[in-house]
Amino acid sequence: MPETLFNSELKSLPLLHRGKVRDIYSVDDHYMLIVATDRLSAFDVVLPTPIPNKGAVLTTMSNFWFERLRHVVPNHLADQTLDQVLPDAAEREPLARRTMVVRKLKALPVEAIVRGYLVGSGWKEYRKAGTVCGISLPQGLREAERLPQTLFTPSTKAEAGAHDENISFDKMAAILGVDLARQVRDVSISLYTEAATYARTRGIIIADTKFEFGLDNAGTLTLIDEVLTPDSSRFWPADQYTPGTSPPSFDKQYVRDYLETIKWNKRPPAPDLPGEVVARTAEKYQEALRRLTAPDRTGDARR
Repeated sequence: MPETLFNSELKSLPLLHRGKVRDIYSVDDHYMLIVATDRLSAFDVVLPTPIPNKGAVLTTMSNFWFERLRHVVPNHLADQTLDQVLPDAAEREPLARRTMVVRKLKALPVEAIVRGYLVGSGWKEYRKAGTVCGISLPQGLREAERLPQTLFTPSTKAEAGAHDENISFDKMAAILGVDLARQVRDVSISLYTEAATYARTRGIIIADTKFEFGLDNAGTLTLIDEVLTPDSSRFWPADQYTPGTSPPSFDKQYVRDYLETIKWNKRPPAPDLPGEVVARTAEKYQEALRRLTAPDRTGDARR
């Protein structure tokens, strides 16, 4: 199996937080270093089996989208280089493809979820109540069908091991203030719409995704964390998409589907993943990266 990174252990920087996937280190009062490990979470539980090169895929894909969508909203990437932050080559080189140097911002306490298709928990709720996160939808929609309109369905941000909670827009407005809540909603839908349009030209349907935002000292809304990766989105191959069935995916849904077949209560400790599931998941992540970021015939992946 290729080398993997489950936990990073930097000696030169203080660890601020170890999340489900990312380890965050403080650089100084203004900057942080984010290391994307190969950890994988499912049902809000970190699995004990890493996925080879997953952190590098997440970082490369996020950087691609940060660049492509920066005209929509600023992002948290800093001008500092990794060489400046980690001058020790022995410490730096193993992390080179999986790190981001970012600005320290005030993170908003919500996740901005955008749904373009009826799938997952939304499909389960729709079958029971005809709604998605409390939003009424027309009768007769099928599983994985494109929604009549893009939905914005925010949630709270839970600590590791806890579950996020879907909230209404009004509840989000009570948390953030009406003006900021509207800005988060409108920017999130714009980001999703532009990304989904581009991805379709690369043979990928982005069924849904989540964004996270922060504020800088001037109060400017800023895109943070990861963006439009297989961890934060559902990616489907367009050529295999048929409404009425659950499409195959390029994301961690493959792992969720496997875990649904075994007797696990979805609480820690999580079970080890079989080698076949690990290898297939790694392939799916790499294929999504290749499709979305490989240069087209003009040599430009950003057209």
